[in-house]
Amino acid sequence: MENPRAGADAPESSEPSSRFTRRQVLTVAGGALAGMTLGQAGAFAAESQDADAIVVGHGLAGLVATAELAAAGRKVLLLDQEPEASLGGQAFWSFGGLFFVDSDEQRLMGVKDSHDLAWQDWLGTAGFDRGVDDPKGQDYWAYKWAQSYVDFASGEKRSWLSGLGVQWFPIVGWAERGGGLADGHGNSVPRFHVTWGTGPAVVEPFEKKVRAAVAAGKVTFKFRYRVDELVTTGGAVTGVRGAVLEPSSAARGTPSSRTVVGDFELRAPVVVVTSGGIGANHDLVRQNWPARLGTPPKFMVTGVPAHVDGRMLGITAQAGGRIVNPDRMWHYTEGLRNYAPIWPNHGIRILPGPSSMWFDAKGRRFGTPDIPGYDTLHTLGSITASGYDYSWFVTTQKIIAKEFALSGSEQNPDLTNKNVWQLLSRIWQTPEPIEKFKNNGADFVVADNLTDLVTGMNKLTGDNLIDLADLRRQIEARDREIDNPYSKDVQVQGIRNALSYIGDSLSRTASIHRILDSSAGPLIAVRLNILTRKTLGGLQTDLSGRVLDSNGTPVPGLYAAGEVAGFGGGGVHGYRSLEGTFLGGCLFSGRQAGRAAAAATAT
Repeated sequence: MENPRAGADAPESSEPSSRFTRRQVLTVAGGALAGMTLGQAGAFAAESQDADAIVVGHGLAGLVATAELAAAGRKVLLLDQEPEASLGGQAFWSFGGLFFVDSDEQRLMGVKDSHDLAWQDWLGTAGFDRGVDDPKGQDYWAYKWAQSYVDFASGEKRSWLSGLGVQWFPIVGWAERGGGLADGHGNSVPRFHVTWGTGPAVVEPFEKKVRAAVAAGKVTFKFRYRVDELVTTGGAVTGVRGAVLEPSSAARGTPSSRTVVGDFELRAPVVVVTSGGIGANHDLVRQNWPARLGTPPKFMVTGVPAHVDGRMLGITAQAGGRIVNPDRMWHYTEGLRNYAPIWPNHGIRILPGPSSMWFDAKGRRFGTPDIPGYDTLHTLGSITASGYDYSWFVTTQKIIAKEFALSGSEQNPDLTNKNVWQLLSRIWQTPEPIEKFKNNGADFVVADNLTDLVTGMNKLTGDNLIDLADLRRQIEARDREIDNPYSKDVQVQGIRNALSYIGDSLSRTASIHRILDSSAGPLIAVRLNILTRKTLGGLQTDLSGRVLDSNGTPVPGLYAAGEVAGFGGGGVHGYRSLEGTFLGGCLFSGRQAGRAAAAATAT
């Protein structure tokens, strides 16, 4: 059996962690071309290269890198195993949230933000602890990428995107509100800027640039080209080999055929890997699951299409790239089974406001900071510690009408289609996608009273874990806390804090009320599943996006960007995310790698 630890270094913390395995992710072994001298390699490159650069992965980071290379006059081959319908990758399906600091939208909402506050929040959230000061440390480049990214988010990020025609919904969201300390995890202020047009609108300007470069003869798409090996010559990456898959008419996001109809080998002086993470590969997720998050769930729903399989991580490690921080990952706790799935085991995340009560599988209320919207990974650990794979929201119609949003561009037709009237209808009615999930989703229980609600909850799971009297006791205790404008209940304090922010009071927080107030009903219980999503570790890169080897030396000719590189440096987020930073990480790292690769191939 192949060694699952090959190609990844041990964490420099006391906690043991799993490793990426190549057993599932490598299709073709190898990497070095035996018997070829450096002189021969130089002659071959000069005479036989197919392009100035090869980009592997046509998601957002790949599109940005390709656009930068083409703008510099380079000839680029853009490869992906998926058909053209999936151009844009995961970013297309996203809510379009972006992290900005001291933006026009924040100032409009009366939010006072600054670079120093954002950096304080980033450090408190990331918790970098693996060799920040050691050039060979796993967090050395991650820390430097974090510094650069916060500078970017505080500086030119918004004006750069605005210049490309990107716009944002004026109300700024407040995600990941944190664990309760100023210098700890979380956003001190709202920073989640929803793109007007959601994920597709983030992809659009870069797709347009790349398609224009295709028309100009600078870029060639290679759809259905699956890379199985990075070609190395004299220690440098000089191209890719792989299989040509049969043409596919699969719709965006749906599984495509893996039938091989040919093979290929392509040469270029630089290869940029932008192939994404491991979220659809539950075996890899479980193998790399850290002990600090408890036992890996037996059942999870999947937040990304099936092609997000992690193959290129192992393939790039085979060519000498170093994988760092593989145990750092970002999975959501509020996953719903999609009643109309696009990809296998398709899960949708609830982006909750602060008011729903949160209980474990046995009906025990979670404590701070396990409050909706506060600390995703802490709550994930609390759920696994309960001994079950799921938890519950107990809430009201009044709350879900105002506070529930669903992840995904397809779940937000008003924002995605830029339909102002449909968006305004949220003021007087529950958004249609929410109502559809309430009526059709397998994880919703709706009742007019608590007795019937508990009966439905126990019927749904089949294990009769919820005790009516105990659940009633906890809800009534919480309800007594809202009679005064002050409270010892941390969640009630958080609701009042949210209502003091105009953005939340307008669009994301229901007026405070008793859960058992019949006028706010019906009562609703939502079973929440673990939803796989993001890989926070990955290929270690310097600030130019060059992939480093185990000695911290750049692998000649090899670059990486996006999720496969931990969104920069092999883990720009550290242990946790402030949200709105995944798309931004793809944008920034793709731009860095594309510009550096263009400079490296200048003649």
